[in-house]
Amino acid sequence: MSTSPVLSRRGLLRLGAAIGVAAAAGPALTACGSSTTQAKAHGLEVTLPTYQAISSTLKPDLPGTAAGVPQGFFTYPKQLFRAVQKPPLSGQTLSIAEMSFLPPPPAREKNAAWRAIEERLGGKIDWTVVAADDWPTKFSTMVAGDALPDMFVYQGGVDNLPAFAKAKCADLSPYLSGDKARDYPNLANIPDAIWKQCLIGGKLYGLPIPRSITGGDGFYRADLFARAGVTSLDQIADADAFFELMKEVTRPKDGVYGIMTGFTNIAVKMFGAPYYWQVDHATGKFTADVETEEYRAAIEYVARLNKAGVYYPGSAGMQKAKYINLFQAGKAAYVYDGLPGYLGPTGHLATMKKIDPTFDVRPFMAPGRTAVSWPDNVMFAMTLIKQAGEEKVKQALGVANWAASPFGSEEYTLIAYGVEGVDYQRDDKDNPVLNDTGTQDTAVPWKYIAAPPQALFDSGSAQGVRYVHEALSKQIGRVIEDPTVGLYSPTWESSNGTLLTLRTDTVNDILAGRKPMSAFDDMVKQYRSKGADKARSEFESAWAQSQKGSAK
Repeated sequence: MSTSPVLSRRGLLRLGAAIGVAAAAGPALTACGSSTTQAKAHGLEVTLPTYQAISSTLKPDLPGTAAGVPQGFFTYPKQLFRAVQKPPLSGQTLSIAEMSFLPPPPAREKNAAWRAIEERLGGKIDWTVVAADDWPTKFSTMVAGDALPDMFVYQGGVDNLPAFAKAKCADLSPYLSGDKARDYPNLANIPDAIWKQCLIGGKLYGLPIPRSITGGDGFYRADLFARAGVTSLDQIADADAFFELMKEVTRPKDGVYGIMTGFTNIAVKMFGAPYYWQVDHATGKFTADVETEEYRAAIEYVARLNKAGVYYPGSAGMQKAKYINLFQAGKAAYVYDGLPGYLGPTGHLATMKKIDPTFDVRPFMAPGRTAVSWPDNVMFAMTLIKQAGEEKVKQALGVANWAASPFGSEEYTLIAYGVEGVDYQRDDKDNPVLNDTGTQDTAVPWKYIAAPPQALFDSGSAQGVRYVHEALSKQIGRVIEDPTVGLYSPTWESSNGTLLTLRTDTVNDILAGRKPMSAFDDMVKQYRSKGADKARSEFESAWAQSQKGSAK
């Protein structure tokens, strides 16, 4: 059972200004770019790219917002539109290094999609494609050997990111700040909340690969909830009501339980605990999440759930593939998985309908008035551009703008599906379907150069698209800030993995009944002494310094 926001390779991006999506964090984002938005990164005033939604004949079935709620589509467009009229390159070659989670793609001469994309770009891309597990080593080797390509993905891996960016990377502020972003309209189509993550040391260095702001709160079986008398999540008023519901849906004789692991983080959010740290804006005092009453109360709550027998037996510590399979087979009413795991031919919705048409799985939302959402899925990563002359940087930005072409465009379709008739065919509903050749050809990681705001699409279920759109509309509206983003702490960067292990091990022991709740208090003391207190001091100093800058 995870006990805190997981510091995965995707979670190591603590790069930009605070998210500020929640009402308490600042004014709501406007829906269009009629005026320049200022990202006040704890006193550092940075001009973000002026947001300007793409204007095209393609209309979504469900609208998106500038705050990051994605557009929803029930079918794939029959008529594609061209998002980039002029090739960004004129015979030049750019070198790009990216990680990949797929098998190596066919080389250019055997890859129709690769050749078609380069024809649209007007030049060539010299790819270095590295398996995700090997990326940290490869990236360290490139940095140590001063052998960085023109563009490369960044997901952590340097000791001092602000210093690294200043020494090795192109500052994109002169090219993208304010209305200058209109020169790259697909990049200008990316919401402020995502661009803020690309600020490093008060300057705009990164190109975002957007995700959905928050990863969501997992999934639940609406049919099992309904059997217990709950037909709407709004009926679950608070944590106590959820507790009673879990007891009601748990039927050991039928092999069905309330929770299939993964609920600890949701309980922490339900009780309103911060995302790693919180700050008192009046005093500048930082408090770690585990130091708050809300976090401790959440752990006590989950221990009660565990003692009540509502967890599927043995699910704690179970490999994800196994517990997901058990949930999909109907063994629990709730499971945690990220929202991207819901839609599509292999998502929870389609998979469970095939197993049993009566299964009604939907996105869950932590109940109660104190519940919050975390900015834990703002973007997958960002791409950095190596320092170069103005012309080279503009070429790289042009390629990124091409890669960020929106859903329904010719460019997006080339990246996602390849060449029609070679890599994919249209089905009887005109939706593109990859063939075996397309599965291989589209393994080139064009989508990791840059990307558009995510669109919700599922050719098999318009209702599923509605469910995710509704969930994100609500959850993005209650996202809280992470005040450490934009403030650099060497201690936190080096010790947060160790601290996470300390808290995880302790909480798991408490939940399993191996240790009393008093062990939590001992863990907090160790958490502080093993790095949190020093990190706090560094964050508070950085905060105070930034406030001095804002007062000038």
